[in-house]
Amino acid sequence: MSVQFGRWNFEGQPAREDYLERVRSMLAPYGPDSNESYTQGGVTIVYRAFHTTKESRRESQPHISRSGAVITWDGRLDNRAELIRELHSPLRFGATDVDIIATAYDNWGTNCFGKLIGDWALSIWNPTDRSLILAKDPVGPRHLYYSFDEKQVTWSSILEPLCAEQTFALCEEYVAGWLFTFPAAHLTPYIGIHSVPPSSCVLLEAGHRTVRQFWDFDPQKRIRYRTDSEYEEHFRTIFGTAVQRRLRSDAPVLAELSGGRDSSSIVCVADTTISLGKADAPRLDTISWYDDSEPSWNDRPYFTIVEQKRGRIGWQVNVTAQEGKKLEPCQFHADGLLQIPNDRGISSQIGMCVTSQGHRVLLSGFAGDEIMGGVPIATPELQDLLASAQFRVLARQLRAWALEKRRPWLQLLVDAVRGFLPPRLVGVPKHLRPAPWLQPSFVKRHWAALTGFPSRVRLFGPPSSFQDNLSTLNGLRRQLACKTLAVRPPYEKRYPFLDRTLLEFMFAIPPEQSVRPTQRRSLMRRALVGIVPDDILNRKSKALVARAPLLGISADWVKLTEMTQQMLSSSLGIVDSHNFLAALEKARRGEELSPRRLTRTMYFEAWLRKALSSGTVSLDGVAARVGHARFD
Repeated sequence: MSVQFGRWNFEGQPAREDYLERVRSMLAPYGPDSNESYTQGGVTIVYRAFHTTKESRRESQPHISRSGAVITWDGRLDNRAELIRELHSPLRFGATDVDIIATAYDNWGTNCFGKLIGDWALSIWNPTDRSLILAKDPVGPRHLYYSFDEKQVTWSSILEPLCAEQTFALCEEYVAGWLFTFPAAHLTPYIGIHSVPPSSCVLLEAGHRTVRQFWDFDPQKRIRYRTDSEYEEHFRTIFGTAVQRRLRSDAPVLAELSGGRDSSSIVCVADTTISLGKADAPRLDTISWYDDSEPSWNDRPYFTIVEQKRGRIGWQVNVTAQEGKKLEPCQFHADGLLQIPNDRGISSQIGMCVTSQGHRVLLSGFAGDEIMGGVPIATPELQDLLASAQFRVLARQLRAWALEKRRPWLQLLVDAVRGFLPPRLVGVPKHLRPAPWLQPSFVKRHWAALTGFPSRVRLFGPPSSFQDNLSTLNGLRRQLACKTLAVRPPYEKRYPFLDRTLLEFMFAIPPEQSVRPTQRRSLMRRALVGIVPDDILNRKSKALVARAPLLGISADWVKLTEMTQQMLSSSLGIVDSHNFLAALEKARRGEELSPRRLTRTMYFEAWLRKALSSGTVSLDGVAARVGHARFD
């Protein structure tokens, strides 16, 4: 998780030294291991390293390739050996990642991007033709932002340097996406600052910008076996590789262990990998949390089972929500629209663990539910059967799913057919509709973002299940784009379930391998028998925690009602303050079942006030359009 910054002035003017000093101080907490730079011809690049592998400690960046390209690389390259063999170059297997990247770019140009497997973001300055390339891997856990105008281009791993010199207008589309779930991955809170989209490269030349996708998942790829056991064996191999890649570290690795199937599977497979001598990491530690105040969320018995299996007790965090606990104050972060308060102490506890044990890498079970079939939905499989006219199999599966869901098979069939129709024609489900306290004009302007970017399934396109997989992945990409980098102390978060090779495998197998009428996560649970304890594989799905936010609303009631009297978001035509207060009152009485949108609206209002007072955001353009905003 190293960080970079760059500025290219088209007329050759150097960046002001006082501004560069501010930038270096902003980057320093994220990259404490080096402070390197490149300056030439109106281009200044700053790189701050955060080393996680033995190879990275031998890197010097920005790196100048044989062709003269200046490359700044923030990433972890997972297919190093394969690339070295394919390049037929004098590179040795101990070469640094950036050495391999530079050789690949010199040999293949931008075509090399699709060959790079891992988590990464990079910039390439070409002095010869005076062009800049920014690119990110197909999933997008690393950040890379940029702004450009008629005079210059500025890019950075964090938003702070881009916001340091001027005030920006608020991006309403970003706000709409964040208030519902997560905004589009190419947006930022600020009009004029862009995020490099996943699986894309941005070519910047004086006065010109081109954005193109360099790689995508292949809808024609199919993996078909005769028996379940063959799928299970293939999954064990692929998942083991995904975990092994993320154990590439020269310091002990920390793993989240919640007691669910996802985190437990990562820990158990990692233990096996380390015991076989197939991992670089010298040790794997775990961190777990529990909350005895939530009657439907008690994971302590489950993560204890995994601890007993591995013979080691991990770092355990009690995040019990005390009765009457107040909502934590909004934290203003320049590198994200909002930072949801701290997960009730979990983030700070991870920081304490990292500091005391010397970890630099944290493994997360994020996305396991979505990728492994944790939500047992029949629709994609039924749509596949409809589109391919396999009516006998369709009838059989309709009966099986009807029994499992306890719904008439005709309703399931109607649900499948509705997916082929335009969303505006069939409407959106109630739980996906915009919050009732949003202004109608705002909802009309940003309907897609406020309903989760719904789209129709193409009848004559790729298989419906493949389209559903891509839609799910796009949602995860949006969520990753909103995650802020860990700092004080810094650590690098890695996601085994978002491994590109694993995703390709899961997208290519028949959907009934992932989810069956009687078993969610079917393939994962079958394949990991004997590796993950049975009590974990067969446990009931974990309940969502909703009690603590409602307690916070009650505890902060006076403050919240005062806030609704003069809401900036209401003056801007985003929130209807009267309807919002009514929703808060329902939540206080225990009638509001979805507190997440309420808390997001509250913290957006708090952030908006902070952003305005700090000068980061200017509301003049929005206020002029709305026509009735006044700010004191």
